[in-house]
Amino acid sequence: MRKSRIILTLVGLVIVAVGVITLTVQNNGTKNADTITIGSIGSDVQIWKHIASLPETKKEHLNIKVKSFTDGISLNTATAENKIDVNAFQSYAYYIAFNKSSKVGKLADLGTTYLEPMGIYSNKYKTVKSIPDGSTIALADNPANTARGLKLLEKAGLIKLKSSFGSLSGTSAIADNPHHFKFEEIDDTTGPRIMKDNSIAAVLIGNTIALEGKLNVLKDSIYHEEVNQSTKENINILATADKNKNNKKFKKLLKIYHSDKVQKYIKEKFDGTKIQVQKPLSYFND
Repeated sequence: MRKSRIILTLVGLVIVAVGVITLTVQNNGTKNADTITIGSIGSDVQIWKHIASLPETKKEHLNIKVKSFTDGISLNTATAENKIDVNAFQSYAYYIAFNKSSKVGKLADLGTTYLEPMGIYSNKYKTVKSIPDGSTIALADNPANTARGLKLLEKAGLIKLKSSFGSLSGTSAIADNPHHFKFEEIDDTTGPRIMKDNSIAAVLIGNTIALEGKLNVLKDSIYHEEVNQSTKENINILATADKNKNNKKFKKLLKIYHSDKVQKYIKEKFDGTKIQVQKPLSYFND
């Protein structure tokens, strides 16, 4: 009788232990299933950490983990390899450039977030017209942002581009350079520092880098992009690995991002320099 009781007790303990282990595995599985790792750069890291802390995010049963990167190629590569679920940092043109050159896999765009105007900055000159002939202008050294900078210089009336100019074209696609400007390609993260170089008349800087350098594109640049059809390739997007393009959880991120509460935070935090753009993906093909 005593042996039977001992056996029953042991069996009971084993059942309880198995139940606890099963419940733990299930809970961990649920947590992992609901965790989205978002990779980002610069000021966007702050935005997504803020979104991660919101009650609205919890209500959607999303657990957001934000990972900071310092360069776009590494972040896109990690996303294409599914080490990062979603990334938030790049323009549509930058995304297209990566997909064209990627050997590790393709990305898919989930939707639009904002446009940060690229600006022309100068410590020496107050207007683009006052930049002397023969001056050196610094441009980003990655193809998407080189092309973006050249388009901005054309919009400012400083150069003319060939009709064949594309989203990845470089300085060889300049058709007319009446002011005989020289162009120096730089690591775009160094833009605010390069502004202080006496040999450089002007620098083209994207807003993420400008913000890190304590610059406000709307106040400190001598010329900047406007949000219109001509700048649509510069709209930022959320991107994921191609196989995740229909993931419903990931698409919930856009709903939260475009909520009034988040937009109010972004506008106040970044002085209106991140201009909300809520467009269907077909917009890029119009």
